[in-house]
Amino acid sequence: MGERKIGVAMDFSASSKKALRWAADNLLRKGDILVLLHIQHRGRDEAKHVLWSHSGSPLIPLEELKDTAIRQRYDIPEDAEVFDMLDTVAREKELSVVLKLYWGDAREKVCEAVGELNLESLVMGSRGLGQIQRILLGSVTNYVLSNASCPVTVVKAK
Repeated sequence: MGERKIGVAMDFSASSKKALRWAADNLLRKGDILVLLHIQHRGRDEAKHVLWSHSGSPLIPLEELKDTAIRQRYDIPEDAEVFDMLDTVAREKELSVVLKLYWGDAREKVCEAVGELNLESLVMGSRGLGQIQRILLGSVTNYVLSNASCPVTVVKAK
């Protein structure tokens, strides 16, 4: 079997951590490439990342993500739970882990990433918004389900 690129949308929330756990337990296998997609809203530090504002960051390997200076450079949250989970799944499943950062609207950037990175599948969490909240606030999950060019698995928060 060839290597597959499996994406997990990661915003470091409880629902995205649950999606990562689900992917590790049910989807990932030896030789896969796990691509974490982390979207940051445009904001105060946007000029710092102007070089990658349209294409996203370079792929950042897990080994580099362990370096505090790298995480600070890219404004990646310090989350021991996520990095421990990534270490474990990379070791146990013998797969590669990379993170790709984008800046902008999460709905659009996740769909762009799926195509740009040729992901075979995407796993994402659901915040569990009610129907009215989804209508008023918009749902990243609903948008991605309708527009992504690969199969999408949604892992419910509860």
